[in-house]
Amino acid sequence: MKPSSFAAVFFALFATAAVGQAPNAPIPATVTPPPQGFKDQIVLWPGGAPLSHGAGEGDIPKLFTFPTEGPGPHAAVIVMPGGGYTHLVVEQEGAYEARWLAAHGVAAFVLEYRLAPAYQFPAPMLDASRAVRYVRAHAGELGVSPDAIGVWGFSAGGHLSAYMATNHKAGDPSAADPLDRVSDRPDFAVLSYAPLTMDLYKQLGVQPLKTLIGTTASPADIDAVDPMKHVSADTSPIFLYSTTKDQTVDSRNTAEFYVALKAAGVPAEMHIFELGPHGTHMGEGLAPALHELTVLPTLLSNWMELHGWMPAQ
Repeated sequence: MKPSSFAAVFFALFATAAVGQAPNAPIPATVTPPPQGFKDQIVLWPGGAPLSHGAGEGDIPKLFTFPTEGPGPHAAVIVMPGGGYTHLVVEQEGAYEARWLAAHGVAAFVLEYRLAPAYQFPAPMLDASRAVRYVRAHAGELGVSPDAIGVWGFSAGGHLSAYMATNHKAGDPSAADPLDRVSDRPDFAVLSYAPLTMDLYKQLGVQPLKTLIGTTASPADIDAVDPMKHVSADTSPIFLYSTTKDQTVDSRNTAEFYVALKAAGVPAEMHIFELGPHGTHMGEGLAPALHELTVLPTLLSNWMELHGWMPAQ
């Protein structure tokens, strides 16, 4: 694909503007319908989320639970749907995967994080951090292991998951809030067709992630949300998935990120398939020509079994 067409597609995915808003008028928060099949809903900040400027549904970050059966403790995965930081593909990139995980012995949670244009960086990152801390702090009552908590993100949700895998903080034992006393580091991450290296877009003259960091972000602002810039030996083990034919998030994101992980000594596995557009979620229910993608759940379950994060099937 020509660089100009790639830049146009990426711009279309991540660029947004508030339309029809009076000057200085509050921007209403984007409301996401709950995922299908969840058991419980957890409000991450019952007293109000930091940076919140409203009390509507879209102002309240939540976790939706999909518990698994059998004796625990189980591994857990927090699924972060994609949607360009403006909406959430909550069924195909959230509930579907959560149900699959629960059916395979893994406790699952779908994160509803705050969205642009009402919320930008760092609000989604605060929500993701809080989600990991919540599950870890409540591991006993949730029936999960506090040292087997992963994240799984798609597209923008994949970027958010990669941010958590590369930008995490230890707990503060003196914090007043018990959740802040535990680490927000995911024990592993699954990244599906995610934007992972901002330099790739800057080379094409495109300012990436405009919905997340605005239209006037400085190079330092862009670097702050660039997972590639923060890869270290402490980065979470990562499973990477992408397709060569993805014209929205170029698979070079995946390849270059894998190289950085390997150089840092981070356990990583990468799969880049030849065919498949952006948004192939788990590689199932697609056109017959994309049949090769149906192996993805097997590849992922094998990787999780290898590390003890999923029971042997």
